[in-house]
Amino acid sequence: MKIFAIGQNYSEHNKELNSATPKEPVVFMKPDSALLKNNKPFYIPDFTHELHYETELIIKFNRLGKNIDSKFAGRYFAEIGLGVDFTARDLQRKLKAEGKPWEISKAFDNSAVIGNFLSVDEVVDIQNIQFRLDLNGKTVQQGNSADMIFPIDELIAYVSRFFTIKIGDILFTGTPVGVGKVSIGDRLEGFIFDKKMFDFYIK
Repeated sequence: MKIFAIGQNYSEHNKELNSATPKEPVVFMKPDSALLKNNKPFYIPDFTHELHYETELIIKFNRLGKNIDSKFAGRYFAEIGLGVDFTARDLQRKLKAEGKPWEISKAFDNSAVIGNFLSVDEVVDIQNIQFRLDLNGKTVQQGNSADMIFPIDELIAYVSRFFTIKIGDILFTGTPVGVGKVSIGDRLEGFIFDKKMFDFYIK
């Protein structure tokens, strides 16, 4: 299975990182070894001193597809969930400054946290989904899919131009403003509307 991820898909997040608004979706990938599921704890790796959470809506593909038209994109998934794209921000910043690929700052082991999924039938409008992250009981990040620069259907169409979508593949759709650092002992709880989707600790 493949994990697709989208960067810079919320304007306010781009401002907080001094990133320009992209004209096309920014796509990167994570290997299946990046998956962390079932609320297992996340262990901070020794190669970073500035590990950031990025809470994101995610979708799970249930059909094979290539060159998908955006108007048919909704046929290719039946579940939407919440996850965390962990980023070694210090490492990413260094690699970007050197003009080098920053894959290792995003795609390392356990960097793609996957929470529970909801049936799309439980969601009235996928482009009006409220979600949030609580860190140690305090809300630190919240967003709504209505604020995406590129909506989910457009993301699916774009990604499928370059990659064949397979059953079980995952798409992280970008993070809103409010990313920040985690420390050992932190508890992360993620919600879609008021439904808890994940609950895990940093070790």
